[in-house]
Amino acid sequence: MKARIEPGGFDFDTESGLTLLQSADAAGIELPSSCRNGTCRTCICKLSAGEIRYRIEWPGVSADEKAEGWILPCVAEPIGDVTLDVPYAFSNF
Repeated sequence: MKARIEPGGFDFDTESGLTLLQSADAAGIELPSSCRNGTCRTCICKLSAGEIRYRIEWPGVSADEKAEGWILPCVAEPIGDVTLDVPYAFSNF
């Protein structure tokens, strides 16, 4: 599966069993993060395309935020290809 980060235009492969944040880290792409367990909201970003599932039952996003497409990539696994809107992402390459 593939993930794309906009507006930076970064693409990376996602790995089964890894969160979006873990897959991005493995590809040398830095997304804002802190706790990595779905509570601090540092990594909150918008899912512009695709679907995810969460590793935890109720991550730190409200029902309204979920409906608007906000996700926490630190506890989200992709279901197919995804596009995320992460303005502060950067590549280490």
